[in-house]
Amino acid sequence: MQDNQQQAYDRGITIFSPDGRLYQVEYAREAVARGSASVGIRAADGVVLAADRQARSPLIERDSIEKIHTIDDHVGIASAGHVADARQLVDVARRQAQVNHLRYEEPIGVETLTKELTDHIQQYTQTGGARPFGVALLVAGIENGEPRLFETDPSGTPYEWQATAVGGGREDIMSLLESEYSTEMDLDGAIGLALESLAEADDKPLDAHGVHVATVDVETEQFETLQSEDVAPHIEERELGGDQ
Repeated sequence: MQDNQQQAYDRGITIFSPDGRLYQVEYAREAVARGSASVGIRAADGVVLAADRQARSPLIERDSIEKIHTIDDHVGIASAGHVADARQLVDVARRQAQVNHLRYEEPIGVETLTKELTDHIQQYTQTGGARPFGVALLVAGIENGEPRLFETDPSGTPYEWQATAVGGGREDIMSLLESEYSTEMDLDGAIGLALESLAEADDKPLDAHGVHVATVDVETEQFETLQSEDVAPHIEERELGGDQ
């Protein structure tokens, strides 16, 4: 009888278990934990997103592995979990950014964008016949001249961070960030720490072609993706593997 009740709670996203849990949301978090890691770090002069995009096969074109996405000139998103779910939420974010431009003639705030996304995510935790999004996002950008970094959870909860990670190896990455992060570090320092964090999660040398790094600078307020040749010196400086 208890097993049958357990299965009912598993199947129904709208049904709480007796101990107040939504099992489908917890399973969605597990899907995030099985994804490759993404890291976000807020520096004094900007914010950095870095993601592991190691290819499963040498035949895969690395550029087709999408982990970091441009949302607007001043904001971007990194993901961990189901890539298809991430793409759907990225489309929602891009539409919301454009609506804000058309309606208010100004860029959308990073916090406002994050809460629009989490409101959308939360709807899928209480809708019959649907499932939660199996992805967590890092939303990074500049708002009123200040760098901002948020995380979205499959439950639809937003969190603001100075530095954080989503995906596989999160516990190891968070331990490193808690010991190495400084609010006074600049963008270059944040890029190096983000790459070191990815190496900590993967426990093998980094390849400049196997990571995706993007920044938003406070001065320019422009979301910029770094090329492999720009990432390689940071890997070499920290002796994280480089291109061999």
